[in-house]
Amino acid sequence: MFFIALLGTLQLTTAAARAAELAVQPGESIGAAIAGAQPHDVILVARGHYKERLLIDKPLTLRGVDRPTLDSALQGDTIRVAAADVTIENFIITDSGDDLTQQNAGIYIQSGADRVTVQHCDIAYSLFGVWVESVKDVRIIGNLITGKRDYPSAQRGNGIQLFNTTGAQIIGNRISFVRDGIYVDVSHHAVFRGNRIHDTRYGTHYMNSYYNLWEDNDVYRNRGGLALMEIRNQVVRNNRAWGNSDHGIMLRTIQDSVIENNIVAGNQRGLFIYDAEYNILRGNLVVANDVGVHLWAGSINNQVEDNDFIRNRQQIRYIATRDEQWGAEQGNYWSNYVGWDRDGDGRGDVPYEANDLVDRLVWRLPAVKLLLNSPALQTLRLASQQFPLLRAPSIIDQQPRMRPAHPDWSSWTDGRPGH
Repeated sequence: MFFIALLGTLQLTTAAARAAELAVQPGESIGAAIAGAQPHDVILVARGHYKERLLIDKPLTLRGVDRPTLDSALQGDTIRVAAADVTIENFIITDSGDDLTQQNAGIYIQSGADRVTVQHCDIAYSLFGVWVESVKDVRIIGNLITGKRDYPSAQRGNGIQLFNTTGAQIIGNRISFVRDGIYVDVSHHAVFRGNRIHDTRYGTHYMNSYYNLWEDNDVYRNRGGLALMEIRNQVVRNNRAWGNSDHGIMLRTIQDSVIENNIVAGNQRGLFIYDAEYNILRGNLVVANDVGVHLWAGSINNQVEDNDFIRNRQQIRYIATRDEQWGAEQGNYWSNYVGWDRDGDGRGDVPYEANDLVDRLVWRLPAVKLLLNSPALQTLRLASQQFPLLRAPSIIDQQPRMRPAHPDWSSWTDGRPGH
């Protein structure tokens, strides 16, 4: 094994030593340079406007100098990558075709083109920004991707599309005015970190994929923020989902995952949880949403601890036939909790119930929201706890915390950062 590894290293070193730099100037053909290049060469493209459609069919580096523009004149893919070990960097890539059946893209990475890197490019007015299919270890880093924003949403492509991939790194991209920011299907062991996605249908539309990390992403002003569906073994942490017209984070048919330390603010529904089992939700700030958590369809056996539910117009919308226990070990903070803490241990002495009589009145008579902080409704809330016939199945937190864990929660009460 050592000999094989050493031989591979020597081959890579020898290839690097043979690599040449080829220069392309305005008026010259990038495609001709690719055709004449040897594997692992570096093609340096000077600043200019190049109207070409490129096929990269050998391992090489295509590097822009002072950000040249590559324009496919609204035809097909601007760049199609058909070889492994290709790097594309520092370009403005624009004006792909608009055929959804052909998946026209700014950059199309086809099956078998493993270890491709696309970095520091502006991909503008393209149907799909980057299409990636059946590859390993692709890296899409630090790109600006905008779609055909004058098209209706359903006629646009996605910013980044992954299908049947492993080991992808999708890091530090800014994506807007596409159909879905990042669309992921049957793709595993990937990292999605530091992306900013806005003005799309779904910031992320994600299905049938396992063992991935979603970390430090911002999804805002979309219809839906993160839509994570039919998945397991995910880590979803330190993301910010705010100002989305439907949901902040959707967890649908998800198992064995950790959702922690996210900020979900100012959405119609903060967390939409459907058919979710055996997950851990902890340390999240759910603030200033119309509905803090919409929970239904057998979402049971989840560990829900140390979350702050603050100033949501309706904290929990729970649809089920039996109570569900949250906060068994540490408890959660609920800004509408009306209990007390006589022993001073920082935990409420009476349980918090999300679906009490007052909540049901608010569902049926929205005008009751105007009286939520009145003494009469607080008295009704306490009285309903004493009469079991008046109560509905509920989320019950046996030891609600008396203080929020997030000291900066008030900066999110406008449903967006910094307010």
